[in-house]
Amino acid sequence: MLTIGELSTRSGVAASALRYYERLGLIEARRTTGNQRRYEPAQLRRVAFVRIAAQVGLSLDEIRAALDSLPDARTPTRADWDRLSRGWRARLDAQIGLLQRLRDELTGCIGCGCLSLKTCALSNPGDLLAAEGPGPRRLLRES
Repeated sequence: MLTIGELSTRSGVAASALRYYERLGLIEARRTTGNQRRYEPAQLRRVAFVRIAAQVGLSLDEIRAALDSLPDARTPTRADWDRLSRGWRARLDAQIGLLQRLRDELTGCIGCGCLSLKTCALSNPGDLLAAEGPGPRRLLRES
C-alpha cells in the first residue's frame, strides 16, 4: 500500500490533485485506523491514465465515465482497455483534427503576422459568428 506522498512522488501528481481525483471517484484509497489514505499499487496505473487522458483534452467527466466502465473486482485486462479505447476513437480523432486545424491556422497567422483580418481564423468582425454558438467558431468547424 502506498501513502499519498508515495503515490504523489511515483505518479508525478500533487497530493492535492490526488485528493481531488479521489473526491471525483477517479481513484480510490483505503483508510487506516488513523484515517490516513493508503493506495493499492494499481492506483498508479489509474493516475497515469487520468493524466494522459486529460493532457490530450478529455474532460474529467469523460475520464470518470471510462474508468467507471472498467471492472471493480479485478485488474482490467487488455480486452477491457481495448473496449475503452474503441469507445474513445471518434472523440480522439476529433481532438486530433482540432489540434491539426489549430496548428495549421496558427502557422498561417504567424506567417502573415495576422495582418489580414479577412483571412484570420480567430477574427470575427461585427460578431457575425455569434449565431453559430460560443467559442472560436472557425476553428471548431470540421474542415
